[in-house]
Amino acid sequence: MTFNTFKFKVERRLLEYSASILPDSLYLRWKFKFDMGRPLNLKNPKTYNEKLQWLKLYYKKPEYSKLVDKVEAKKHVAALIGDEYIIPTYGVWNSVDEIDWECLPNQFVIKVTSDSGGIVVCKDKNSLDTEKAKEKLKKGWGVNYYKYNKEYPYKNVKPRIIAEQYMEDESGELCDYKIFCFNGTPKALFVASDRQKKDEETKFDFYDTEWNHLPFTNGHPNSNVPKMRPENFNKMLEIAEKLSAGMPHVRVDLYNVKGKIYFGELTFFHWSGTVPFNPESWDYTFGEWLVLPEKK
Repeated sequence: MTFNTFKFKVERRLLEYSASILPDSLYLRWKFKFDMGRPLNLKNPKTYNEKLQWLKLYYKKPEYSKLVDKVEAKKHVAALIGDEYIIPTYGVWNSVDEIDWECLPNQFVIKVTSDSGGIVVCKDKNSLDTEKAKEKLKKGWGVNYYKYNKEYPYKNVKPRIIAEQYMEDESGELCDYKIFCFNGTPKALFVASDRQKKDEETKFDFYDTEWNHLPFTNGHPNSNVPKMRPENFNKMLEIAEKLSAGMPHVRVDLYNVKGKIYFGELTFFHWSGTVPFNPESWDYTFGEWLVLPEKK
């Protein structure tokens, strides 16, 4: 282990400990400086990432907790736009040990309802290592985005396990279309690809609502091959408008499988507001789109 790696791990542990003893505003200032390398301006936030920290502290809506729960969000979205946009559910369990593996089909996806990255994708049940899958799910079970990121919607979300239908688009994987909406208006999106390829970094390609590729990166590099605009892209924007209505900001994540649109999830704090834009000017551009509401 290099000195820099050791130093980073010590600082990260100290940061995690501080989350339990510091007031949220002070903790977020410290974490923002640690992750972004510059001070957090809460009095007069200008950038997108700064404004996301402001929303964590000063715009708390209890109903958002249901919208980040992968089970409850499906019910909410189905009521707004219809069941045809919902990926079928095979089962929901209150713990990892309760999972009924026998009832699941040969292909499925299983994940923790309050987690974001701990997904188990099963393409062949006969070759699935269930013990390894359970380990991954248990790790995701312990993730709490309020504890270390102060994303308040997750504070009271009860973790559960959900199994869903396995889906695949024309690319051989499942590209994710993540649409940034501000006061019910889509402004930009990115396509996430290469997420399930072994030894391959995930790619993020950003576009405006006219499908012009935007010249920046955020968290992951661009792909080498430009993404094609879906034929029903305007319908995706319509759905994003409906699901984001009345919200200062939310990212609406959708899938598009052979011309059929499916709901993914709602994300209120993209990257938790602690991943830089390159170039930084785009942090200010997104910040201009995000008009802060009155404090709640």
